[in-house]
Amino acid sequence: MDNSTPLTYSFTVHGDDFSSAGEASVQVKKILRSIGFDADTIRRVSIAMYEAEINMVIHAGGGVADLYVYPDRIVIVLTDKGPGIADIGLAMSEGYSTAPDNIRSLGFGAGMGLPNIKRYSDNLDIDSKLGEGTKLTITVIPQR
Repeated sequence: MDNSTPLTYSFTVHGDDFSSAGEASVQVKKILRSIGFDADTIRRVSIAMYEAEINMVIHAGGGVADLYVYPDRIVIVLTDKGPGIADIGLAMSEGYSTAPDNIRSLGFGAGMGLPNIKRYSDNLDIDSKLGEGTKLTITVIPQR
């Protein structure tokens, strides 16, 4: 695999379906393991992707997760058509959540999604427009 042409994969994340939430991140873990990425990189990608996937289920009615695997980096682009994030700075604060009580009663919505994505990635770009949706671009660089 050369540095300019990534392996690409696409996953549909179904909204409001907690029974299938996390399936895409499990598939990504299997793909990265089969390619031969190290355990720490796979763990970081899996955590960041799972958090983003759960956010899409809870807040955006689902969306699409595209995976781009390069030898020197892994890029995940998650796109939804949800309500958008009103205050990205506030949303990045640990413990801040807009999840409704019924979601919290399921054990989700603790306000750690975006902070954990940032913590486990090397770069996080958030592009969100109210009423249109959100696009997260997560980059993880394997340690050498």
